[in-house]
Amino acid sequence: MPAPAVPVGSMDLPPFDGRVRNRLLRGLPAEDMALVRRHLELVSLQPRESLFKPGASIRYVYFPETAVVSLLSAVGNATVEVGTAGSEGMAGLPAFLADDTSSLRAFAQIPGVAGRMDVGTFTLLAAPPGPLHGILLRYAQAFLMQVAQTAACNAAHLVEERCARWLLMTRDRVDGDELQLTPDFLAFMLGVRRTGVTAAMSALRQAGLVDYAGGRVTVLDRRGLEGASCECYRAVRAHFERLLPPAADPRVDDLAPSTARDPSA
Repeated sequence: MPAPAVPVGSMDLPPFDGRVRNRLLRGLPAEDMALVRRHLELVSLQPRESLFKPGASIRYVYFPETAVVSLLSAVGNATVEVGTAGSEGMAGLPAFLADDTSSLRAFAQIPGVAGRMDVGTFTLLAAPPGPLHGILLRYAQAFLMQVAQTAACNAAHLVEERCARWLLMTRDRVDGDELQLTPDFLAFMLGVRRTGVTAAMSALRQAGLVDYAGGRVTVLDRRGLEGASCECYRAVRAHFERLLPPAADPRVDDLAPSTARDPSA
């Protein structure tokens, strides 16, 4: 059983400089972001840590900073990833859509820092017509497009193309070229046999696009990897870029506790 999330500062993994990376938070007006920050607890998500399970109540929503969350659906005896959430979004979207029960399994795909908020507080802060409500509506649309595109990709494209897409999406979220990843884990995420993933990764390696050893994959040629991917990567990215605030932002707001006054208090 994975260790529970722990407050940042009680462990060294992962490095975190305190600046706001989450695009949903960065897209809020300064006063609203300060109010949301006041109710966020920074936690370090551990590898494979379970956040919520199918049929269980969602107690917290998560705004990833450096962590990446995987959302999985069970199909018979198999489990397939249907979506991911990193610094561009949140985990716990059903709570925003008036459902406090998850139909999917969510766990930390890549360990890292996330802002955690209890569902009751989140429901109040995300109520219409505030800025948080508006940006979450756009995120919900982008995430639904990601899920739809992933379903189409799983049915239509080769394992090698899907591997390249998954590596690119994960690299974008961690903002670095090194990923903690094994072929077994990638096969699990893609819902395919390990032999298929091994062959696909070998082809990407021989092409000089990636290297992997010791449970780590290093992206060597991002542009080449995008060329090896199917069109699904570019389609999903375009939706997020159109609907969400830009990832790059000159602001340097940090996630230290805020003294903003809560109007509901």
